This record gives sequence, C-alpha cells and structure tokens, in this order.
Amino acid sequence: MKFPEVKPVNRSNEAGIGKKIDSLTKPIGSLGMLERIAKQIALVQNTLTPAINKKRVYVFASDHGIALEGVSAYPQEVTAQMVLNFLKGGAAINVFSRHTGTEVFVIDAGVKSDIDVKHRNFLVRKVGNSTKNFLKEPAMTRMEAENCIQKGMDLAAEAFNDRVDILIAGDMGIGNTTVATAVAAAAGIDLEKVIDIGTVIDDQTLARKKETVRKALELRKPDPNDPVDILAKVGGFCLGEMTGLILKAASLGIPVVLDGFPVTSAALLACRINPNVRDYLLGGHLSFVKGHGEQLKHLNIEPILRLDMRLGEGTGGVLAVSMIEAAVKMMNEMASFDSAGVSRGSEA
Repeated sequence: MKFPEVKPVNRSNEAGIGKKIDSLTKPIGSLGMLERIAKQIALVQNTLTPAINKKRVYVFASDHGIALEGVSAYPQEVTAQMVLNFLKGGAAINVFSRHTGTEVFVIDAGVKSDIDVKHRNFLVRKVGNSTKNFLKEPAMTRMEAENCIQKGMDLAAEAFNDRVDILIAGDMGIGNTTVATAVAAAAGIDLEKVIDIGTVIDDQTLARKKETVRKALELRKPDPNDPVDILAKVGGFCLGEMTGLILKAASLGIPVVLDGFPVTSAALLACRINPNVRDYLLGGHLSFVKGHGEQLKHLNIEPILRLDMRLGEGTGGVLAVSMIEAAVKMMNEMASFDSAGVSRGSEA
C-alpha cells in the first residue's frame, strides 16, 4: 500500500511566531500551554495569523469480534443503538459539539448490523460487519486493513476539500478499549501499563480482558515494525479508518485533535507509518483510562484537558477545541506592547 507523504512542519516561521507571541501584552510564557498551542497551529498552517473556522469531528463506529470473550460490560447491540443516538443529537458528543460549533459526522466503519438510516452526516464506510475474534483468528485480512486505512484517508481528503481547519477523531464500539490495548501493546507499550477498564467492569472481567489480550498477542504475533500487520491481526475497522484519517490529514496540513485511548492507539499506528505525523497532533485530553497517559508519553504529546473522562465519542477532543480556538484568538486579537503603548519592563 502506498502511503501519502507527510512532511515535518515548516519551521522557517518559527522565530517570527515566537517573537509575535512574546510581543503580546503579557509576561513572556505567562499563558503557558495556550502559547504552545498557538505556536503549533501557526506552524502547521505556516502563518503568523492562524485561523480555526471550520471544525469537524468524525465518530467512527464499529464492532469487534473480541467482545465475544466477555471483556466489556455492554452487549454489542449498544454500538448500533448509540449510532442512532448520535444521529438524533442526543449523545454527549452532540451536546459538546453544539457548544463548540463543531460539525459531527458519524461513520459506520464496521457495525455488526446494517443501519438503514438516511442522514446527511451519516456515512457508511463499512469494511465488514464486525471484525473477527482475534483470540481465535486474525481480526481482519491485510487487504481489509489496507481498505480501512484508505477509507480514512478518503475522509480526510473530503474534509480538506470542504475547507475544514481542524479535525477531531472519535470512536464508538463495544470492545474498543480491548482492541486499543492490544494495538498499543503490539506497538511496544508494556501491557501492564495500558490494561484498564473502559466502561466500568469488575475485577474478574478486567483479569479476563488482560489474559485475553496477552494470549492473543502470543498467538497472533503482530509485527511491531509493520503497523498494517498490527491492525490486521489485533486491530479494529474503526482504528484502521482513524489511522488513515490522521495520516492523510497530516499530509494535507490539517491539525488533528486526539480524543481518548482508542483514538490514540490509531495515532500510534499513524506515527509508526510516518513519524512526521506527530507534528500535526494535539492531545485533546488525558483520559481516566490509565493506558492513555502512557500512549501520550510515548508520542510526547501534552494533553490540553484533564477532566477524568473515559467516554470516547470524540468528547474530550471537541471540548479541547475551545482552548485551541482561544489560543489562536489570543495570537490574533491580543494587543502588542507597541500597539497598546504599554511599557515592556524587564523579564527576571
């Protein structure tokens, strides 16, 4: 499979961006992470006047055969039911997206049942009706894994054509955190550091989840140096499409805000395909799922929000958009010392 070229951000403007931020009427560095966010968006857009106008979240829904091993608190039917909730506007992601002015698209990447609904923001990009149980056999074929990535890349290209300025990736699917755990561990993060609950489960179910992932990795033997092999053997259709979305968005110069644990597993794969992808990623929040912090540390990404969330759907990423917009407005609308006629004083 041919992947798009992802170039590192153009740093020719870096000194000018820093100088502009430092010239604003505040002590240098006093707005902390907001200054770092503004600088990153300015670097990605290669301008001294960055702009965030059109925002879009893609919520990728799919089912996973591994859920049949009893690793989740909810039955698989919930995935399709939640898709309908998204389309009716009743889920948390809908509430937070209305709050931040973010457009919501729901993607059927591989829900077990076919959802017969016509809605302008519902896109069927189905690779199959659920992956296989990767404890028994590979989750999907390599061709299906490549198909997932391509479908995600196509979505990013559509967003680029629609002049979207920033993308948020979200996920929904019973068993998602089990799949994300397997992918993160296959990509090189210690299983003990990433295994945790997603939805609330008891200790017995958590122990079964851990043993299921450990045994599956032993049986499937995904190649840590081949992201497509990891995806095919222990991944999910939604993770594959998110990987493609992130990869292509970076190649097109669109910043991507990560949500929680499953989305960040997809980011691990995208960065394994091309490390330059990292320049275009922002960490929406630090999930309450313990493995999420390990993933962000692995990617050297600082989370914007810490709200003890573990819902998914793109909720943390969409809420973080408010802070990203604030950072960009700070850079564009705040007076400089010279324009305001304010004495600079001296920095200690």
